[in-house]
Amino acid sequence: MGNGYLRFAALGDSTTVGLGDPVPGGGWRGWARLLSEALQASYDVSFCNVAISGATAAVVREQQLAEAVAHRPDLASLLVGVNDTLRSTWDPARLREDLLHVAAELTGAGATLMTVRWHDHGSILGLPRLVVRPITERIEVVNEVYDEVHATFGGLRLDLALMPEVLDRANWSIDRFHPSEVGHRALARAWAERLRAAGFELPLPGATPEGGCPPSWRRDVAWMVAEGAPWVGRRARDLGPWAVRRAVVAMR
Repeated sequence: MGNGYLRFAALGDSTTVGLGDPVPGGGWRGWARLLSEALQASYDVSFCNVAISGATAAVVREQQLAEAVAHRPDLASLLVGVNDTLRSTWDPARLREDLLHVAAELTGAGATLMTVRWHDHGSILGLPRLVVRPITERIEVVNEVYDEVHATFGGLRLDLALMPEVLDRANWSIDRFHPSEVGHRALARAWAERLRAAGFELPLPGATPEGGCPPSWRRDVAWMVAEGAPWVGRRARDLGPWAVRRAVVAMR
C-alpha cells in the first residue's frame, strides 16, 4: 500500500503539538510530524496538525474537528484526555460524549482512527501515590472511553503503558510530562510499526536525535520559568484543593 496520495490529520493536545521536541528557529516538531515525514517516503502526504496545547476533549470537538474533517483525512490521530483529568471541571460523561462524537465524525469522513490508552502519569512524575491516585483513577476512566471508541470505530491503537520507553527518563523532557525528542521519536516509531502491520509502507523514523535542538539546561530552565512553572501553578490552583481533599479522605 504505497505510492499514493495520503491525507493525515493530527488532533489533540501539547503532545501532538510536539512540546518537548524544539527545532532551530523556534517552534516544535514532535511525533506526528516525524511520522508524517516517514510516510513521505512512500506517499504524497498532506499533513494537517490542528492540535492545541492544553486541549481537552471539548476543545478538540469545538476547535479542531471541523478543520480536520475538512482535510478529508485517510489517517486521523486522536490523542487527548489527560488535560481533562487535571481540571476541577472533570466530567466523565462529557468526555465520553465528546470523544465518541469526534471519532464518529472522523471515521464518517473516511479516516482510519489512531487512538491510545494512556500510561500512569504518576509513575513518571515521581509523586507520592496518595497524591497521584485520584489522577490515576481518572486516567483509567479515560482509557475505558478509548476502549469504547476502539470497539465502536476500530482503527489503530497504541497502549502506552506497554511501551518500555515510558519508564525511561531519557524519553521525557524536563517537566516529565511531555516527551523529549527521544520520546517523540519512540512514539513515532511505535505508530509506524502499527501502520506497517496494517499494510502501509514506510520506514521507521530514526531513534537517534537529529534535526532538532540539542539538549540544553539553559533552554530547559528558561522553558520551565516561562511555561512549565505557570502551567503547574494553574493546575495546582485548579486541581489542588480537590486532590488534597481526596488525600485527606484516603488517610482517614
